[in-house]
Amino acid sequence: MTDSSARPARSPRFDLIAFDWDGTLYDSTRLIVRCIQAAVVDVGGAKPSEDDAAWVIGLGLAEALARAAPDVPKEKYPELGARYRYHFLQHQDDLVLFDGVLPMLDALRARGHKLAVATGKSRRGLNEALKTVALRDRFDASRTADETFGKPHPRMLLELMEELEVPAERTLMIGDTTHDLQLAQNAGCASVGVGFGAHASSTFDEFKPLYVAQSIAELQAWLLDNA
Repeated sequence: MTDSSARPARSPRFDLIAFDWDGTLYDSTRLIVRCIQAAVVDVGGAKPSEDDAAWVIGLGLAEALARAAPDVPKEKYPELGARYRYHFLQHQDDLVLFDGVLPMLDALRARGHKLAVATGKSRRGLNEALKTVALRDRFDASRTADETFGKPHPRMLLELMEELEVPAERTLMIGDTTHDLQLAQNAGCASVGVGFGAHASSTFDEFKPLYVAQSIAELQAWLLDNA
């Protein structure tokens, strides 16, 4: 891990750093893929491939499940959502933050950055995750897909910027999917991708992220040098 204490103080380029949750801070991609697959099968749909299930991660739950299960009729969507939540809750306590996340967040806060979460999770789901890993006090604000528009619509990021009084040119969005990077682009913000989550980093180019990190250690080093 990079020693932030050895770095000279400098004026920040970004006042607000917004993070996606699943696959960016939280090691949950594989579980979400399995839960989507199981839920679709439970309601009689064809099991989506791992790639198809991973692609929808980051969208709001209803949209994600609908795209992952195109052969499931709309009248079964409530049951589909219930089955996903059932499978996820069986293993929620098994999930962990990626190694190095807490020191990275602490280093960024010590530098004066405002930190936020912009996620496709529900408010209930995010609150449970924040409570479980004692992260609530490390973030200044958060938005979830069920309380605003889902990604890549810019609303959740625009609301965070308004709440924290930070303009788009001083805001950085970090995520593991093209949905996150497109969200940033739609909101007029810069972005950084991470290559260890749901989407292959080879799909990021069209959204022009400033950097793509392949580990939390790489992400922290880049942020301390460039954010």
